[in-house]
Amino acid sequence: MNKPAQSVDAHSVMFITPRPELTMVEGKGSWLTDNQGKRYLDFLQGWAVNCLGHSNPGMIEALNAQAKKLINPSPAFYNEPMIRLSNLLTENSCFNKVFFANSGAEANEGAIKLARKWGQLNKSGAFEIITFDHSFHGRTLATMSASGKPGWDTMFAPQVPGFLKADLNDLDSVKKLVTDKTVAVMLEPVQGEGGVIPTTKEFMQSLRKFTQENNILLIVDEVQAGCGRTGTLFAYQHYGIEPDIMTLGKGIGGGVPLAALMATDAVACFVPGDQGGTYNGNPLMVAVGVSVIEQLLAPGFLESVRTKGELLSKELLAISAEFNLDGERGEGLLRALMLSSDIGAKLVELARDRTPEGLLINSPRPNLLRFMPALNVSDDEIRQMCNILRELLKQLS
Repeated sequence: MNKPAQSVDAHSVMFITPRPELTMVEGKGSWLTDNQGKRYLDFLQGWAVNCLGHSNPGMIEALNAQAKKLINPSPAFYNEPMIRLSNLLTENSCFNKVFFANSGAEANEGAIKLARKWGQLNKSGAFEIITFDHSFHGRTLATMSASGKPGWDTMFAPQVPGFLKADLNDLDSVKKLVTDKTVAVMLEPVQGEGGVIPTTKEFMQSLRKFTQENNILLIVDEVQAGCGRTGTLFAYQHYGIEPDIMTLGKGIGGGVPLAALMATDAVACFVPGDQGGTYNGNPLMVAVGVSVIEQLLAPGFLESVRTKGELLSKELLAISAEFNLDGERGEGLLRALMLSSDIGAKLVELARDRTPEGLLINSPRPNLLRFMPALNVSDDEIRQMCNILRELLKQLS
């Protein structure tokens, strides 16, 4: 039986977002448990971070083994896990070089720097990067300016200049923004925070052709959509293209702070002093990344993600038909259910507060829900989540 909720004394924690009066203390697979013993079916997984769920045995083993050997030799030296993960990533992608970072925003910041450095060397100082409305690239000053979230380019003014916004899946809107100052186009293959909006294959292929013809770099931000989330190891692989730069975060560490900036040999033009970081390539974190990528590459794993994505899509479409909603969209296990009204926040609250077991879901926009379960979520857990959702929708109907 769940104990009565108790007030959480978190007065020392800086306020950045409203948090419910509960504390999470344990996780296993697709389930979280709070300090009162209540369990939650977790379809957030840290915003697509815990790609292998909570307390993954392979990750724990890698973390423990590395902690006993070496935690931080400083980034002035190579370490074994750094080299192993770099090789794993380049052997399974179109890229040749990897820089490890701590967060997706940091990786995207590095991508912006790399593109501008390339522009200095190859395009007479071109520095402008075309991004897209409703995009999300991080919370640093530059990545907020790059993001297409309304108001983010001026929230901490003066903003970082050089980011023009096009419309996703509209090549003409990109072409209209191109000048001799344009160095790159940067986009998410699936806009996550923007409402789980996938790019079309036609658009991605046309955009890649256009950027190549005009000596413009193509940067894919796969912080949320990468690392198996869409059913391929990297989301760009759905489209039959090869970008110049890619960023990874969230899933690559499976829950620990790890991110990566990847580039082709032709673009990897940093020289000493251009890029760095105290913890970049930290062996403790990168060892976990090796375990994550090896598990994603295990025979049949990515195929199972695609199968589970199809199941989730089918179930969400059934719910949409039952409650006269507006359908679903997404790729793999990054999906959204479009609601017929602005009830997203209310559903999130009802799901979390449900007893005896709660459900953790997300509403990045008032009229939709976003689902980011562990990539090894079970079919039964997918059906259980959808049945809970039906129960909640009935309460609001």
